[in-house]
Amino acid sequence: MFNPNFMLIYVKDAKRSRHFYAELFNRDPVEESSDFAMFVLESGLKFAMWSREKVLPAPAVEPGGSELVFSVDSDAALDALHREWIGRDLAIAQQPIRLDFGYSFVALDPDGHRLRAYAPAEDTTE
Repeated sequence: MFNPNFMLIYVKDAKRSRHFYAELFNRDPVEESSDFAMFVLESGLKFAMWSREKVLPAPAVEPGGSELVFSVDSDAALDALHREWIGRDLAIAQQPIRLDFGYSFVALDPDGHRLRAYAPAEDTTE
């Protein structure tokens, strides 16, 4: 079965992004060079960044065209994460808001990639 397990983003400064994501994920990359860094997350997802000047063929999409999504267990946990990310000086693109799928907010990494956090909506169907 086809099972994607790797996400790659293109960044302006791989070293800056490596530092940003090492702090965000609270872990060091498993592989890195001057133009690349890769993390393996607890879920098994491989997440990497590559200097956009080195990517072949050159990327056509600007940052912000996709989202890295973080799920939390509750509204209170989401509010705590929002406060933590503000404390880390992450730009907040969307303040916490209740949407169809749950309670959510969006922050931005140094390149403008979207980082969505959400607490899933409670299932109200019975």
